[in-house]
Amino acid sequence: MKRVETLRKHLPPSMVVYYKKPVLIERGSAQYLYDSDGKKYLDMFGGIVTVSVGHCHPKVNEALQKQSEQLWHTTSIYYTSPMFEYAKKLTATMPDHLQVCFFTNSGSEANDLALELARLHTGRFDCLTVRNGYHGMTQTVQGATNLGTWKQPMPAGFGLLKTQCPDPYNGPWGGARCRDSPIQVKKDCNCVGDRCDAGDKYYNQFEEVLAHDFPASTGPAALLVESIQGVGGTTQFPKNFLPRAFEAVQKRGGLCISDEVQTGFGRLGSHFWGFQAHGIRPDIVTMAKGMGNGFPIGAVVTTQEIAKSLGKALYFNTFGGNPLASAVGKAVLEVIEEEKLQENCANVGTYFLKQLASLDSHLIGDVRGKGLMIGVELIDETGAPMPGPRMANIFEYIKDRGILMGKGGIKGNVFRIKPPMCITKENVDQTVEVMAEALKTVKN
Repeated sequence: MKRVETLRKHLPPSMVVYYKKPVLIERGSAQYLYDSDGKKYLDMFGGIVTVSVGHCHPKVNEALQKQSEQLWHTTSIYYTSPMFEYAKKLTATMPDHLQVCFFTNSGSEANDLALELARLHTGRFDCLTVRNGYHGMTQTVQGATNLGTWKQPMPAGFGLLKTQCPDPYNGPWGGARCRDSPIQVKKDCNCVGDRCDAGDKYYNQFEEVLAHDFPASTGPAALLVESIQGVGGTTQFPKNFLPRAFEAVQKRGGLCISDEVQTGFGRLGSHFWGFQAHGIRPDIVTMAKGMGNGFPIGAVVTTQEIAKSLGKALYFNTFGGNPLASAVGKAVLEVIEEEKLQENCANVGTYFLKQLASLDSHLIGDVRGKGLMIGVELIDETGAPMPGPRMANIFEYIKDRGILMGKGGIKGNVFRIKPPMCITKENVDQTVEVMAEALKTVKN
């Protein structure tokens, strides 16, 4: 602990550091991390949904080392083979209309560029985002991030309008048949067959925003939305909401941007990209995090026509698509395919969700998610969101027992479980056992 405090004096005091007794991580392997004292932790957060194929994966390490001995950097004013090869392999996972890659260094930067493309292409400025969403921390996309806990007290959000979050658990509508998840909300709903009553009601709210905030003959430049909200607490939308919202925006000449920074690369199990699970056709897709397994890389993938819109002025990215990042990204895609990690997300993730839902605790308000993108929302004995201090104590207890996970939601009372996609059912059993113990042990 003394060493941690010595190191921290050189870092920003505003930097978010988990735990009352911070962990100083020294090394990682697959789904495990080891601190400076040699203690082993099961990583159930994957570097904030970033370590996709496992810490220090041998094939990814080898690709990085091999490329580092050949070519590090030229910037995008020159072509390189790694960038071409990666772009080809990445776009092969996409619908046919999405064929052009702008490479960036992070998800924030990717979302920033996506909004710029939409505004240039449509000739409009105002864009729509969804409350409770998180899209990054640059000054532009901080306005699109609809969680007050992440907003600095400064002007932000100019031209970024917000629509109601269609949340079947915390919102006014939704229940037992609304989510694309093995686990549903513990209350009844009025859904019949393929028709989702909650989805209809939330969509009506969405139409009201379009009607009140935009002229009848036009609409937003873009709708920017996550397939499943990550930082917002693994919030899932009713099944038929996004298809109708996308259709409404696109009919008005706007573009739809799917933020796949946390939901992409097979994590949801059923599909490689989160938007595919909704049956929607985005005009732009943004990605980062698991894309590089921890190496800084992001991308905007779009159509040829939309990509041309950026040609109204000079554009380049100093580090985007550099040979090192491209080699790593290509190796990550190969590992996901070779080790069948998408299938593992489907199988182990479904098992995980069902095990969590079977926990006998009145402190669990909701279990939700898909694949290995899981949220567990905690409440107190009155049914109110778990108070921060008690949540922090439960969080600390789980860490002390060798499990690392994340927190999210506007109240900070949702466990975010997004581990490396290589975890096993044995890892699930260990995690669920420790969580059950923590919920029974920590009283305040």
